[in-house]
Amino acid sequence: MRTPFMSLFMTSPFEGLQEHAELVKSCALVFKNAVACHVAGEGAAFEELRAEAAQIESRADAIKRRVRGHIPKGTLMPVDKFQLFRYLREQDQVLDSVEDALDWISYRTDPGIPAELGDDFLHLADAVIGLIEALSKLVRGARSYFKKFSDEERDHLKTMVHELHHRERDADQIEDQIKRRALNLGGDPITVFHMVRLAETIGAIADHAENAGDMMRAMLSR
Repeated sequence: MRTPFMSLFMTSPFEGLQEHAELVKSCALVFKNAVACHVAGEGAAFEELRAEAAQIESRADAIKRRVRGHIPKGTLMPVDKFQLFRYLREQDQVLDSVEDALDWISYRTDPGIPAELGDDFLHLADAVIGLIEALSKLVRGARSYFKKFSDEERDHLKTMVHELHHRERDADQIEDQIKRRALNLGGDPITVFHMVRLAETIGAIADHAENAGDMMRAMLSR
């Protein structure tokens, strides 16, 4: 059984990862509400939520810098430092993709999302929210595992990573459905392009969440 080197830290880097993950989760809820406001044509409320997401992203950036800057060279760690940083990068990219999606929506608020696609986009938003919530649970579990190195916890974390892959595939299917429907709606080509690009941008949230899961799996395999 490996020695729990994390005990040599006064503060575990996984505490920072968990703080960051919780902010990502908070921003995901803001994102979901913002999409709902946009679909409903509530432009002022959407802009307030977009500004709130930007504030959360700024706070998360501060945590990211703190995690990266507070691991002295030569410090013993239970995981490879660069794997941990790559995990943090993917988790942060989830947040960046949320901002990208909200920004892209804001570029063309009128006529907005066509009524025929409104429910589909709400469904896609729900799918990526599920991924982000699962990611938060994964980090919480990893924080516990890297203190105790329980085989049972390790197996549970691997199962959670596997579930992330399933959720990402579900999100991919919804994204593909939206793009197919958008391209067959006809009408204004700018609206069609805006909808296809929006579906892809929201889909990137799910992609980065899955990538973060893969990096966690790599850390577990050490």
